Amino acid sequence: MNEDVFNMAIRKFLKEVGVTSQREIERVVREHKVKGDRLKLRMTLTAEGTPLEHVVEKEIDID
Repeated sequence: MNEDVFNMAIRKFLKEVGVTSQREIERVVREHKVKGDRLKLRMTLTAEGTPLEHVVEKEIDID
C-alpha cells in the first residue's frame, strides 16, 4: 500500500463529504425547515465490509 496515495484518497473523500454536507445543512436552514434556533447534527461514518462505525454529534446555533 502506498501511504501517500492512500492519505490523499482519504483527504479527497473527507473534503467532498465536508463540502457537500455544509451545502445541505445551509439549504435546510435557508429553506426554513428547522424548528427552533438550534440544529442537532449527527454524522455517521461506516465502511462497507468493516466494523467501522464512527459517530460525531454536535448542536449548533442557527439564529
